[in-house]
Amino acid sequence: MQYSGESLEKYRIIVGEDSNVFTSMIRQKLKELFSIDVEICRTFEDLQQAYELNPEPITLAISNINLPGAENGEALNYLVDLSVPTIVFTATFQDSIREGLLAKEVVDYIIKDSVFAIDMLAESVCRFLTNQRHHVLIVDDSATARALLTSRLKRYNFRVSSAENGIAAIELLKKNPDISLVITDYNMPDIDGFELTRRIRHVRGSHQLRVIGVSSSNDRLLSARFLKAGGNDFMMRPFIDEEFYCRVNQNLDTLVQIKSAQERMKAR
Repeated sequence: MQYSGESLEKYRIIVGEDSNVFTSMIRQKLKELFSIDVEICRTFEDLQQAYELNPEPITLAISNINLPGAENGEALNYLVDLSVPTIVFTATFQDSIREGLLAKEVVDYIIKDSVFAIDMLAESVCRFLTNQRHHVLIVDDSATARALLTSRLKRYNFRVSSAENGIAAIELLKKNPDISLVITDYNMPDIDGFELTRRIRHVRGSHQLRVIGVSSSNDRLLSARFLKAGGNDFMMRPFIDEEFYCRVNQNLDTLVQIKSAQERMKAR
């Protein structure tokens, strides 16, 4: 994975892991890619002391589900209770564990099942630390839907704004030119998602702003209509957490790649 951008060494990251092999690999990879010096916590007691004896806030934790002294998930519960953003790095995984992790609203989970696990972990760390550069606008006339999406995106460290209808969304886009992603519902009372997307495209192209349409409808043609209106992607509710985050990342990655290509062209 290649990375260039803002310095990440200012962030405080702790690693809750008792395996010498994995702690060494994590430390080396994050130092090599991002110049980050992580703090290793091999036991639950180490983890507690890292929080209690150092007044500097923990930006992100990478933790196994269990640690010596906390063999029943107490280490992860401790971090979650402290509202420390946490990426779970575990070899123990099944559907019930996945459901439990999502219920705890962890940032991500990485399974130690291949030689690529450390690379995937490093990518997840990088995304979380740099997601603040992205401003996402949620458009939905349902207050509950807006709240759920806002909570989900803030968990991943995005900056988030929301609008209850298309008119409000257009005003927010005028006032916030840094918005790079719009996630809009289809069925809204004043301007539906198709019309909102068309109006957005009159002023901002797909190379400047990505649009993801969402809907609870069973109409399979909605996705085609959104794409024809200028949308970049479409998702049906209810979302699968992992798919939602991947779709958001893929759209924002496209913008980053376009910007990088434009900058290279200018430099020639």
